[in-house]
Amino acid sequence: MPDDQVLSTEAADVEPDDLVSDGGAGDGGAPPADADDGGPKQVRFPTALTVLAIVLGVVWIASFFIPSGTYKVDPETGGPVPGSYHELPACKNVEEGTICVDKSVGAQFKLLWRAPPNGLYGIQSATTQYVSPDEEGFLYGSAQIFFFVLAVGAFITVTMKTGAIETGIGRLAKRFSKTPIVLIVVLMAIFALGGTSYGMWEETLGFFALLVPLVLALGYDRMVAVSIIFLGAGTGVLCSTVNPFATGVASDAAGIGLSDGLGLRVIMLVVLVPLAAAYVIRYAHKVHADPASSLVAGDLPPGEDAAFLKDADVEVPELTGRQKAVLVVFFGAFLMMIYGFIPWNDLWDTFFSKKFPLPTFGSFYFTEASMLFLVGAVVIGLIAKFGEKKTVDTIVAGAADFLGAALVIVAARGITVVMKNTYITDTVLHWMEDAVKGSTAAKFSAVAFLVNIPIAFLVPSSSGHAALVMPILAPLADFAGVQRSMTVTGFQSASGFVNLLTPTSAVVMGGLTLAKVRYDRYLRFLAPFLAVVFVLVMIAMVVGANFYAT
Repeated sequence: MPDDQVLSTEAADVEPDDLVSDGGAGDGGAPPADADDGGPKQVRFPTALTVLAIVLGVVWIASFFIPSGTYKVDPETGGPVPGSYHELPACKNVEEGTICVDKSVGAQFKLLWRAPPNGLYGIQSATTQYVSPDEEGFLYGSAQIFFFVLAVGAFITVTMKTGAIETGIGRLAKRFSKTPIVLIVVLMAIFALGGTSYGMWEETLGFFALLVPLVLALGYDRMVAVSIIFLGAGTGVLCSTVNPFATGVASDAAGIGLSDGLGLRVIMLVVLVPLAAAYVIRYAHKVHADPASSLVAGDLPPGEDAAFLKDADVEVPELTGRQKAVLVVFFGAFLMMIYGFIPWNDLWDTFFSKKFPLPTFGSFYFTEASMLFLVGAVVIGLIAKFGEKKTVDTIVAGAADFLGAALVIVAARGITVVMKNTYITDTVLHWMEDAVKGSTAAKFSAVAFLVNIPIAFLVPSSSGHAALVMPILAPLADFAGVQRSMTVTGFQSASGFVNLLTPTSAVVMGGLTLAKVRYDRYLRFLAPFLAVVFVLVMIAMVVGANFYAT
């Protein structure tokens, strides 16, 4: 799910201010930002929309000083032709029909003023590459993705309202309580599946109240509960295979299909998820054998854990027949989306030189997927007997919860509209083209991962991050002789990497607060795992570059 979704704290029973604390208990906790204790107020990191608004202003100012230019476009690939860059003249004395640039303050301000709306529904001219609603060409704005995000938000919210997902995981936890290692593996696999398929992250806050007492009752510590959730879902997000909010948005912005590069991402998922599970199991064994070795030992006052343990024996209700049907529709919708996004005929022709034997959707992308999830939300409402009003209200509420993420995508696309319409995108590409000349595909792919790490800190929304960097990073892959899918994999790996540790995340800080684990303790636990993941991702990028070379 998108990082900047408006979180509902009701299910997690946590106050909004808790979501921005340092996650600590005891001496590690910080007072709420509005506490009147005479001390300095807590500094909050700006929201994704604010960061993008600042970036928009900086890019607009920079457009006055960066020369405007353009490449010739390859009619077959749609990408820039290396070596064809040329600067554009000013519009004062040029012949009619010549592409030119007016850098007067008035003209530039109009571009800035219209950028966000054009980021939603702007049309890119097939001849001048200019973006506005009045052009003839193809949709450059993010209207399809905007509606898709709202549809997914409605679908997930209606499903969560039935209690089917929470109850299902609760039943699994109880069933495997006598075999805790199997429980850890199963739960992490489920969280990883959610992370890789639809970006499960914010929803994890609802599971801390269930898993913390259960894990304590099994003789482990609170860090094990945190790691099951965060390393499970987080590793899945890092290895997003078809996550629409990361891989989907990035692939769209890069001008490629969602299935491009899927093989490498699946291999990363198969390697890193078991690694995460082994890391958690190793720590759990250590704590079970020697409770004093716990990283959170002594952080809470005596008897504090007993408050968690009193909930360990709470009976989790059986899944009702309706909830089972809801889960079938829920997972069936995502499986159908995955099936629709994969170009089966192309893959079958590549590997077997024949057509795919089963029926396919032919044309299936964000428009079709949006309706899939909207209809799915209605079907789940009918199954759960919500009635017309409750179903509609929940759909609207779910779409509203995801509106922030959708607006972030539009804002990010608006930034690229400014760069497009001032013709500085190709200039930046030209500078970078010179920088990557002679660079090997492996080196470029590794850099594609590294450069996205600091950007992920500045733009915490994976959707906004993707829409911001892909229009520049993806064409650079053409110059480096590597497929654009490698830039998508590099972006999402960096975004997922930062996602696990950033203190600006309401999910990280909120989850730690719910589990009463200090942020510094969590970082100490996480650091060795992240070091290994960093090395493995770099290896994957280097090896993948050779496999996906053009």
